Amino acid sequence: MELPDMTQTSSTPSSLQDVEKPAIETESTILPIVAQSPTSDIEKAASITEPKGPPPGGFDPSQFPDGGPQAWLCVLGRFCILFCSFGWINSIGVFQEYYQTHQLRAYSASTVSWISSLEVFFMFAGGPVIGKLYDNYGPRRLLLGGTLLHVFGLMMASLASEYYQFILAQGICSPIGASMIFYPAMSTIPTWFFRKRGAAFGIVAAGSSLGGVIFPIMVQRLIVEVGFGWAMRTGAFLILALMVVAILTVESRFPPSKKPWSIKDFVVPLKELTYDLVCLGSFLFFMGIFLPINYIILEAEHYGMDPSLAQYLVPILNAASLFGRTVPGFLADKIGRYNMMMIMCFFTSILVLAMWIPSTTSAPIIVFAALYGFGSGAFVSLTPSLIAQISDVRQIGVRSGTLFAIISVASLVGNPIGGALLTKWNGEYTGLQVFAGVLTFSGSIVLSLARVRLAGWKVVTKI
Repeated sequence: MELPDMTQTSSTPSSLQDVEKPAIETESTILPIVAQSPTSDIEKAASITEPKGPPPGGFDPSQFPDGGPQAWLCVLGRFCILFCSFGWINSIGVFQEYYQTHQLRAYSASTVSWISSLEVFFMFAGGPVIGKLYDNYGPRRLLLGGTLLHVFGLMMASLASEYYQFILAQGICSPIGASMIFYPAMSTIPTWFFRKRGAAFGIVAAGSSLGGVIFPIMVQRLIVEVGFGWAMRTGAFLILALMVVAILTVESRFPPSKKPWSIKDFVVPLKELTYDLVCLGSFLFFMGIFLPINYIILEAEHYGMDPSLAQYLVPILNAASLFGRTVPGFLADKIGRYNMMMIMCFFTSILVLAMWIPSTTSAPIIVFAALYGFGSGAFVSLTPSLIAQISDVRQIGVRSGTLFAIISVASLVGNPIGGALLTKWNGEYTGLQVFAGVLTFSGSIVLSLARVRLAGWKVVTKI
């Protein structure tokens, strides 16, 4: 698909208020990011935030549906996808505890954690390739192939008994499939929504929270009732049923545009400082974000919590993240997505440093799980909208994929490092907790710099 000929540029805003009310008068200034090089990141943000001109070929963001039966059916399908993909990944804490005390009890915490780390890594590492496939062919083929791999991997995990078998089935095959369904869900949202984009992302991301509540409880209960094998198969059948709904409802508003493969497509976004800051901040935050999720059950039992109560910590965390993924999304449309991300990231990192570290009894650990779920959930739902705000809508697949591929490396090493710190501290969790807190706080600072890059230091600017 050829882009319209754009030979004019909008003038650079003379003040920070111009971020809120940019002067975009002509068709030639609708998509400045791809067709031209804006003179500043502020101009870039402005030109995307409040477009006014007529639509060139239907791509004017101001003309997006922002609702309607077809758009909301797509939201339903994406909700199902997040339930099946990220919702399953959010349950990794249950498997870390179960494997350490059953099939893999002969292995260290760091070794067992490679299963969950590989799950998260492969979930996100395929971003650039899957994003390019999405841009070229649309979502349908990816959803079909991803469903097959995700379900097949979990079925094989139900038969596994050796460490390498869990690695291949649950650590590699299943998350590759989850990745293939996850990216279409994230990439199609911006094609249907603009002014309600934060809210739409929040509703879709809430699917992962609901999955993170249902899957842990379901698996743990079914293990007792019917055994580990049928517990995993039941989860796989539930995923299959929901993915049928997703395949029937998810589609992009724009037809796919086939373009030749080029490594340049994935490198070009890295030349933008704002994009780089978002990637670096997300990398640091993501390296620490899964540590509480993965180890909170083991930590609670270490301090004497009854195992029958500790098993509900992950569902409690994910239940709270349901509100964390929806409420901040709605507020982000009002006060600015970068503003909301900065607030929630600092809130989350302070929770880890000021509350998780001193929590050694049941009540504060439960409260921490709930508050942390709320804060960390906001990061997951807002990250795609940050990229969408500084991107041409027709390149969101590749640009989002590049971001998630970068942070997949953080997810790969974060949990094993946490397990190694646990061993180094002779089973005490303080080192792991400090590591998680410092990483999330550092990520919050860098994401704040991205906001400053776009809008300066003025606190009340919506960005």
